[in-house]
Amino acid sequence: MTILSELYDRLYGRRRILAYGLYGLVAGLAWTAAFLLRFEFALPADAAKVLLLTLAPVILVRILFARIFRLTAGRWRFVGTADVVRLFLAISAGSGALLLMRELLAPALVIPRSVLLIEWVLSAYATAAIWIGYRVGFERVRRVRANGAGSTAKRAIMVGAGEAGNMLAREILRYPTGYRLMGFVDDDPHKVGCRIQNVEVLGTTDELAAIAEVVGADEIILAIPSASPDQLRRLVEQCEESEVPFKVLPGIREVLGGRVGMSQVRELQIEDLLGREPIQLELPELAEDLAGKCVLITGAAGSIGSELSRQVALHGPDRLVLLDQAETDLFYLELELREEHPELEIVPLVADVVDAPHMDRLFGRYTPDRVFHAAAYKHVPLMESNVEQAVKNNVIGTAVVAEAAGRHGVGKFVLVSTDKAVRPVNVMGSTKRLAELVVLDIQDRYPDTAFGAVRFGNVLGSKGSVIPIFRRQIRDHKPLTVTHPDVTRYFMTIPEAVQLILQASLLPELRGHIAMLDMGEPVRIVELAKNFLRLSGLPTRMGETYRFTGLRPGEKMHEELAAPHEGTVETSIAKVRILRTFGDGVLDVHGAVARWGEFLSNGQAGEVEHELRALFKGLRGDGLDAGVDRVDGPSENGAGQTAVIGAQPEASSRN
Repeated sequence: MTILSELYDRLYGRRRILAYGLYGLVAGLAWTAAFLLRFEFALPADAAKVLLLTLAPVILVRILFARIFRLTAGRWRFVGTADVVRLFLAISAGSGALLLMRELLAPALVIPRSVLLIEWVLSAYATAAIWIGYRVGFERVRRVRANGAGSTAKRAIMVGAGEAGNMLAREILRYPTGYRLMGFVDDDPHKVGCRIQNVEVLGTTDELAAIAEVVGADEIILAIPSASPDQLRRLVEQCEESEVPFKVLPGIREVLGGRVGMSQVRELQIEDLLGREPIQLELPELAEDLAGKCVLITGAAGSIGSELSRQVALHGPDRLVLLDQAETDLFYLELELREEHPELEIVPLVADVVDAPHMDRLFGRYTPDRVFHAAAYKHVPLMESNVEQAVKNNVIGTAVVAEAAGRHGVGKFVLVSTDKAVRPVNVMGSTKRLAELVVLDIQDRYPDTAFGAVRFGNVLGSKGSVIPIFRRQIRDHKPLTVTHPDVTRYFMTIPEAVQLILQASLLPELRGHIAMLDMGEPVRIVELAKNFLRLSGLPTRMGETYRFTGLRPGEKMHEELAAPHEGTVETSIAKVRILRTFGDGVLDVHGAVARWGEFLSNGQAGEVEHELRALFKGLRGDGLDAGVDRVDGPSENGAGQTAVIGAQPEASSRN
């Protein structure tokens, strides 16, 4: 008997029995009320007889059509427009059946047509009222219980009275989110005074600070996913004036996909405040290009290399070879990829790209079809004092890997480069420019392999970049160190950088050329620092929470993505261009690399440095700062000084 009872509850459930009983009760009351209303509560004896004889059939008809239209399948606390439409269809179909019953019973029993109409109205509206009343009561009780009658809930203001704000407000009001919505603010003054989800639009965003103070807001939620970075920065400044913590709803895609909820609300990130919209490059052809192929990524454990590995793994290669010298980082990357892609053959290799015999053996063994060369030393100040290693890794290492790729018939070879290679004034930039020239030069000797390079600016969040330095300085309660109020840099996110590399690898125009991303306008580092302070809830006071440190030799005031002699050509991708570049006067790249390799093997590092500095006149020589953009004059703190891009003491670049 217990088993049968459990089966009964599972198939039908007590909730459905209760619902059918309630629908029957509503039908009986509506039928009775219809007769009373029809005869103005003075029910004749014959009409009372008809009422009593037809009451049971009417109840059965209503229950039958409730079952046919599955009115018990939905949960009343989730009732919506579709449920109400289904209810009215069920009521109308039931009334049609009652009309047929009237015709069959006549003339023995006379049922006035007006009774059918009145009963239809009463049944429909009474059932809908029960549903909505249950939902409102349920949400009210749950909200009071979860928030302790509102005493412990955060008092929140919603910025944005549009679709996203409406969806978030509905979730806050329906579920135990820990928030109590005090009101909206919006840029549109015509919305002021309107009510959304029964919550008033209290004013415009210009009045945000005053409104937050009046309502005693504990938090501000920015629910404008379509806001541009400039608009978002303005809103952040207004939030800063209110001195109230804030969170943001990240993107418009969540709104369009109907996925807006409190789970999408997060802390504002520095990427949100870039001076341009994040670039989204679609990669539908990548899976076709990589399907069944072997892909080799050098520098795979680095910031760019690891994200490259993740993105490539998603697009169905047959084998993924990960090469790096950093064994610990490589171990954890391999572990991550094996968990995410158990079907993929992953080969982790701890190796040095300068080791030519070893590279040749590896290429012969694994025969990669695609090579992404991201291995490089990239820290500007560090390479100034380590010229030998910069040349060995960035120039000779690139030549070794590229030569191996050509000899073993690799289909495509893509070098990851940097804007520091444009008119370089430091060792790191010079070696990366030479790496570009190596790749362009080798194309003629190995025409069966498509060689190319991808050039972009600084990468937010990469190891050694400005953001991790700022984070550490905030953690240590130190002021953020910036170099000069006017210094600028191009910035992009790690996903953008990786998308560019992968998309560029698909371009037929890349063969023998360099691709670059249209990154919009460069960003002032001091503004980046101020935004970072705002995100951390700190004031932007020069000298107290941020300070200027001065330029190091070898650093530029402003970076470029293309040199004056480099023309750009549009491609099929709107934001990606191909550079038509020349050799910068370097006539024999292959010979220079071979000669430098011999110098380094013989311990003649000084000869290499001498030739490198002669090759690029912009390089800083001993006692001479040649080619460095200097600013001597008033700065933001009023003092004349020489300054450089980046965070100190670890100014860095991203390759």
